[in-house]
Amino acid sequence: MRDRNGITIIDTGYVRPGLCAAYLVESGGRAALIDCGTATCAQTVLDAIDAAGVDRAAVDWLMVTHVHLDHAGAAGPLIRALPNAQLVVHPRGAPHMIDPTRLIAGAKAVYGEAMFERDHAGMRPVPEARVVVAEDGHVVELAGRPLLCIDTPGHALHHYSVWDADTHSWFAGDTFGLSYREFDTAMGPFVVPTTSPVQFDPAQMHASIDTLLARAPESIRVAHYGEVDDCVRLGADLHEQIDAMVTLARAAQGAPDRHARIVDGLTRLYTARAHDHGVEDAPARVAEVLGGDIEINAMGLEVWLDRAAR
Repeated sequence: MRDRNGITIIDTGYVRPGLCAAYLVESGGRAALIDCGTATCAQTVLDAIDAAGVDRAAVDWLMVTHVHLDHAGAAGPLIRALPNAQLVVHPRGAPHMIDPTRLIAGAKAVYGEAMFERDHAGMRPVPEARVVVAEDGHVVELAGRPLLCIDTPGHALHHYSVWDADTHSWFAGDTFGLSYREFDTAMGPFVVPTTSPVQFDPAQMHASIDTLLARAPESIRVAHYGEVDDCVRLGADLHEQIDAMVTLARAAQGAPDRHARIVDGLTRLYTARAHDHGVEDAPARVAEVLGGDIEINAMGLEVWLDRAAR
């Protein structure tokens, strides 16, 4: 549903409802799509654009905060279906959108062939002529509504976040963590950092969170999932958890069961925090909703440990 600021949240349908969002931003009869889900989500996103009453030819920009496939995998199919859209992508991500061979290979290595075919099949390259490289500070003009791209590494080196001055808010991709609505309580939203492979860096993530908070945003829209406020509290929560995650990962370094120890540590950390946040039956809820993210976060922490050890 379109809000008063001309922003429509689109559930891309990736894996389950309420997991992965894209955002349609409208201004002056034109539109920008921020993030787009996996290739298998392309038709769902197109249907949502149609349902919002936006002509596909009015979509001028497809902005991907980074090139992980749940954010950018549908770019190739969508560019072909949105005749006037240009893809706005970080300089480090642009080559992988033009030739996604390495992205596909990396996703298969992380998820396996069967899961890749289920969730990511149908990726296509984006024609180079329709790619706009967004250096730090790049401004996308959306019919008089400037959308500012700011580098925010930590989750990935090819990550930018989008500042919308009209709403004094960010579209933050994965930089401001995961905030699933299943964990909302009377205390507000709940947040968890995302350290998925292969470029997690704690110092960069801390700095990027501070970059977002420095503008005193009224809200932050995350990809997983939706709009959150109470940004200062959530930022502090993220900082605390990043440090705790790094500590437990380092404690597991060298152990033969390193992965299992990190998974257990993350599960305990998130469960304790969910309980303190007032989430009912926190152990079961964390296992059900965050189980996959815990596995991926553990893998990202391990890649970081191995890189730091070299």
